[in-house]
Amino acid sequence: MPGPDASSSVGRGMQTLLARRADDLAGGATGVGWKIGFDTPAIQEHFGLRNAVVGYLTDTRVVEPGATVSLAGWVAPAVEVELAVRVGVDGGIVGIGPALELVDLDISFDDIEPVLAGNICHRGVIFGAEVPGADPMAMATKVTKHGALVAEGKLTKDPAVTVAFVGAYLSAHGSALEPGQRIICGSVVPPVSVAPGDVLDVSFGPLGTLRVGFAP
Repeated sequence: MPGPDASSSVGRGMQTLLARRADDLAGGATGVGWKIGFDTPAIQEHFGLRNAVVGYLTDTRVVEPGATVSLAGWVAPAVEVELAVRVGVDGGIVGIGPALELVDLDISFDDIEPVLAGNICHRGVIFGAEVPGADPMAMATKVTKHGALVAEGKLTKDPAVTVAFVGAYLSAHGSALEPGQRIICGSVVPPVSVAPGDVLDVSFGPLGTLRVGFAP
């Protein structure tokens, strides 16, 4: 994976994003970790990026598995299916588990700066239990909505590469990846649009299952 993007738009957007994170932490939130965003060539080309971008996760946005989430105020709600990894003291991976990211895709695709400033569409994250000894590359996901299959996919990138990238990216923008933090590694399927009344059941193969519902 190429080194962190250093364009002026990315730099300004990350400065705002990290300042927002600092404000959240000062207000009582606890840092949980980080998220990969825009990890596909097509969207990177659209924004003129050389690689993915990184957002942040806090405990105030952690949603319990099986919860029903209100979509009040959301414009374009969607769910991304992800692998979560936990980082050890040596920067290696010491835990893996399933995750879902809740996003609102009501953004302008004209400029990356405001997207970063808004923490890359992040609205919430659901973590499943870590599975000791599981092979992350064996994760095969199937997403069903009201019992009908709507998406399926597999992890294609070694999560160790993602961890190294996030560490380098944060360092380049004046922050740091710390032991114990989690990283959600980017969606393995296109974002799944949701609406009030929808229920998603997601199978992660050897990593188990997650469910989330949505209300007005």
